[in-house]
Amino acid sequence: MSKILNDFLTSQLNGLKEQGLYNEINVVTGPNGPKINIEGNDLINLSSNNYLGLATHEKLKEVAKQAIDSHGVGSGAVRTINGTLDLHVELENKLAEFKGTEAAVAFQSGFNCNMAAIQAIMNKEDAILSDELNHASIIDGCRLSRAKIIRVKHSDMDDLRMKAKEAVESGNYNKVMYITDGVFSMDGDVALLPEIVEIAKEFDLITYVDDAHGSGVMGKGAGTVKHFGLEKEIDIQMGTLSKAIGVVGGYVAGTQELIDYLTVAARPFLFSTSLTPADTRAIIEAVQTLMDSTELHDKLWENGDYLKKGLKELGFNIGNSETPITPCIIGEEKLTQEFSKRLMEEGVYAKSIVFPTVPRGTGRVRNMPTAAHTKEMLDEALKIYEKVGKELGVIS
Repeated sequence: MSKILNDFLTSQLNGLKEQGLYNEINVVTGPNGPKINIEGNDLINLSSNNYLGLATHEKLKEVAKQAIDSHGVGSGAVRTINGTLDLHVELENKLAEFKGTEAAVAFQSGFNCNMAAIQAIMNKEDAILSDELNHASIIDGCRLSRAKIIRVKHSDMDDLRMKAKEAVESGNYNKVMYITDGVFSMDGDVALLPEIVEIAKEFDLITYVDDAHGSGVMGKGAGTVKHFGLEKEIDIQMGTLSKAIGVVGGYVAGTQELIDYLTVAARPFLFSTSLTPADTRAIIEAVQTLMDSTELHDKLWENGDYLKKGLKELGFNIGNSETPITPCIIGEEKLTQEFSKRLMEEGVYAKSIVFPTVPRGTGRVRNMPTAAHTKEMLDEALKIYEKVGKELGVIS
């Protein structure tokens, strides 16, 4: 190895470890369900994005196996050559129906969606107003577009209106977009979409909602935009197929014209092999499940409210979450890491999240209860939280 590279890597790794910012990766043996096995220990799993328990759903596994038999293990090409299977068309029609839009297009990941759509639509002649707590994939998509990036204070409508006015009236930009998460993954709060739409109409802003943590969770499953009844007002809806949907991939939904354009201009669509047949078929089944019944959605919210109430009563700082995402904000990075470690030793897997994922001094363990958790599991988790919280002085 190059000495310069070796010195750089050693210095960076040592610095991260000293600051409590180095992330240890845990390996799960077996399925990622409400309980997981790590290094031979069964742990109550409160760190999964598998909100509805669909990642291990028997019906999804069954149809995925059938798709392998009928279509093979891979799609064989990019979408624009011969990698568009009948299953992909069926999926995209289903997603459009689910999201209440004219059309949709599927990508290999949610991260890819933001890299693809933002870059395809915005360029160096444009400006993007971006909520300061937006996901890393939004930030990277904005950077790739080469548009002027204007940070907007988190869910601050006065700041958004002021900066939208400045950007539009400056005459410096051909197009101005406002982009926001629908549900913010670190705090569990929800974007103020009705107010955002009002400001967007006033200044003719393009509106883009990343609903990665809202799809399957908000709007009886159909997402944050549907929750507010704004399907006809938001220009671009993006979501993942790997969180509540339980499989892998992402999608962009909107007008037929938008989707037609993305299929000829979005680079990850043009240059990446398409979703596998098994994944595609399982996603179709998952989306249909959500369209047929709200049972899993309702159970998720029931469990989320139950855990949130229990943690708050114990004295933990759970922030201002409006969704099942429930952070326990510890603060100092090393204490956060120790808190997570002790939870794991006692039987709860709740991963620590520190800078740069969240601002310095706001380290937390983020709890993600799912529809698959039982009350007994949540009660046991709360007992462990109480024990560890008191031991480390986080609660009294």
